[in-house]
Amino acid sequence: MSATKQNRFILVMRKTRLQELVERFNTWPQAKFYLEHNQVDAADYLAEHDLYTRRLVQAESILRKKGLFQRLERGFLPNYTFNAKDIVVVIGQDGLVANTLKYLDGQPVIAINPDPDRWDGKLLSFEIGDLESAVSRTETQRASLQSITFAEARTNDGQRMRAVNDLFIGPKSHTSARYRLTSGNETENQSSSGIIVSTGFGSTGWLQSILAGALRVTGTNRHEMQQGFAWDEKRLQFTVREPFPTRITGTKLVFGSITEQRQLRLESFMPENGVIFSDGIEPDYLPFNSGCVVSIGIAKTRGRLVVG
Repeated sequence: MSATKQNRFILVMRKTRLQELVERFNTWPQAKFYLEHNQVDAADYLAEHDLYTRRLVQAESILRKKGLFQRLERGFLPNYTFNAKDIVVVIGQDGLVANTLKYLDGQPVIAINPDPDRWDGKLLSFEIGDLESAVSRTETQRASLQSITFAEARTNDGQRMRAVNDLFIGPKSHTSARYRLTSGNETENQSSSGIIVSTGFGSTGWLQSILAGALRVTGTNRHEMQQGFAWDEKRLQFTVREPFPTRITGTKLVFGSITEQRQLRLESFMPENGVIFSDGIEPDYLPFNSGCVVSIGIAKTRGRLVVG
């Protein structure tokens, strides 16, 4: 059987801003009135939607000729069952690529930039004209693939959550988190606004905002982590946000690495409103309340992004 017949092609897409507004206001005329009333150019929404729709049609035309095909909207990713032979094509911004990788088990991802004039797309290696050749190289295992290390949170009641960019462990709202942190052989009770655990893939994102603030506070302008670290490096970096020193809470273990030999362990002291979420998706969270112990480590599953 040929490679084409063995593979299934999953086209992952997102709703455009126009579609989201129509869902909110029921019709496009009502949505347009809302935009124009707020002095926003409705034509930009139409142009973005029309181009994105054309790119989806073009991609579907190419992929249907290759074999089995499925179009998948982003909201269905958490509950979709991917097969080992799937080749996944993502059309959208960087965030959609990261969100898709999170739910895969090593299937290759081809990321298409639908509108290079609108989106920079650091993770979007291809444009629509490159899709057919990128798929062919992926089918025949001639494509260049970038391996991506994921983070994983595992709770003591058996729940798990993976992260492509970063994990957040802390309070649901703007309050203080209380917990016990263990890194290696060191343990400390802490009070803070939460802990960020970054992957190499996400190390140029949220982590950089924390570093930037710390550098300004200390009056310095350089740090070894300012450029992040490699996507495939088998390490994670944790940072405690706004650690608060008291007689019973410390600020010693606020920045460190997580490796295959050295995990991070957190025990919640919060009776309510403690959460664990990944990649900025707050509604999809695990509870982190009193009695919950979570271990943070490197996931066995790794992402594979087609880059050439």
